[in-house]
Amino acid sequence: MKIRIGGQAVTDGVMMRSDNYLSTAVRTPNGKIKVRSRKYKSLTEKNWFLGLPFIRGMILLVEMMIMGLKETTWASNINLKKEDKLSKKEMILAVVFALVIVLLIFKLLPWFMANIFSKAIGVGGIGLNIMDAALKIIILVIYFIILGRSKEIRNLFSYHGAEHKSVACYEARKKLTPENASKFSRIHPRCGTTFIFIVFIVGILFYVFIPPKAGFWLNYLIRILLLPIIAGVAYEIIRLGGRFYETSVVVRVIMWPGLQFQRLTTKEPNKKQLEVAIAVLNACIQKEKRNGAKE
Repeated sequence: MKIRIGGQAVTDGVMMRSDNYLSTAVRTPNGKIKVRSRKYKSLTEKNWFLGLPFIRGMILLVEMMIMGLKETTWASNINLKKEDKLSKKEMILAVVFALVIVLLIFKLLPWFMANIFSKAIGVGGIGLNIMDAALKIIILVIYFIILGRSKEIRNLFSYHGAEHKSVACYEARKKLTPENASKFSRIHPRCGTTFIFIVFIVGILFYVFIPPKAGFWLNYLIRILLLPIIAGVAYEIIRLGGRFYETSVVVRVIMWPGLQFQRLTTKEPNKKQLEVAIAVLNACIQKEKRNGAKE
């Protein structure tokens, strides 16, 4: 049985998490790869209730945000001069600001536009929710295209691609080398980008049950409050998709639209970026083996 591995790109590097460990590798200014690892156990494994289906997705999402914040801060500071290093407070404020922007751009703006368009063409109910989801997707695509024009973001997207390729190489039981990893796709069925798309689609079904008389702002508030529940359902879909993706044509067809999103958030990595992804992946694997895990 393969060791379960998941991760994300950070500044000039990759973070990966296995069942019991969290590791991050970064390419330093002098060209070397710096890796740090520590023991990590999710609350979903420490508490049976938090590990229940549909609940675990909400917990894991929060945990990934916290872990991502800590590891991104560490990775960013490695490549910054002492006077430019980011404090935890600065990173937290940046994340809070980003969440506010997300709620405005990806929740309020499409909801506002959908209401205007729906009134103009005389649709409501599920038609309004489909329009809302479609506008979210359009805005997200435009957002990623604009982001991708930045050199720093393109570098981050390349490390994202390196993460996917190295994990795919490992899951195929091939020797972990940049040459082998480069042959695999940068698209992976368990990616967080696909998760976002699934959240949009699941939201259509949940929002139908919001009373039509709730009004614009109450409806918007309820949609925000439903996000953790929707995320929990979306996580289970992603989990099942990752499990049956290779064996089920139906699953591949259902997940195909979400996977195409990854073409915007991943770029083809170079050899050095693949070396970083493989270094952090090996760190997790070796730690798990010392902990008694078998492949």
